[in-house]
Amino acid sequence: MTAYGSQSAIIQMYRVSKRYGAKNALVDISLDIADNEFLFLSGPSGAGKTTLLKLLYLGETVSEGQIIVDGLNLSRISRKRVPFLRRKFGIIFQDYKLIPTRNVYDNVALVVEAVGVDRRSIRKLVSSLLRTVEMEDRSRAFPPSLSGGEQQRVAVARAIAGNPKIIVADEPTGSLDTESAMVIMNLLKIYHRRGATVVIATHDTELIRSTGGRVVLLNGGYLDVSTVIPRQRS
Repeated sequence: MTAYGSQSAIIQMYRVSKRYGAKNALVDISLDIADNEFLFLSGPSGAGKTTLLKLLYLGETVSEGQIIVDGLNLSRISRKRVPFLRRKFGIIFQDYKLIPTRNVYDNVALVVEAVGVDRRSIRKLVSSLLRTVEMEDRSRAFPPSLSGGEQQRVAVARAIAGNPKIIVADEPTGSLDTESAMVIMNLLKIYHRRGATVVIATHDTELIRSTGGRVVLLNGGYLDVSTVIPRQRS
């Protein structure tokens, strides 16, 4: 395997397969993702995009092959080290996964607390994060009262609260209107410029075209190497 371009790889996948019973979700995937790359995983529903993302942060484990994330071999990592691995990630889900009984501020503050920020600094940091995603004025609102775009902004704030090296997003704009989708993508580009590696699973070709970035196509669990499109320089 080689890193993409001249950059070193922060994620390396070597002959990775994932099965659920007799069903192959991913088959023989070898892929390097460079440090600070902005990469799209594309393909139709059921292609294996979500499964691939889950393998990266041990939401699922491989059936065969190896994955190395920032120097950690996931096949050899102990259970005690899994939280350490996951602190490297900010995860954005299509269905937001906010806690409906906690307000916007608390949904983000819980993550900040979990990464060990001292109590005196939590309020300042959470306020800064919500200001970045333009949700500071809704800090006391509860998720069910927010629009889809607003909930996803909060989800972005929560994902980057721990200053992750890697942001993975599973169809983050799938249920949003065009304007809200572009807001979310612009936020992700901000954190990419600050040094994060961003991996987005989406089947939205227009979103990919308007954003730019390397595109890797999955089809039926296989990597379609003929459609790996080089990253566009912004």
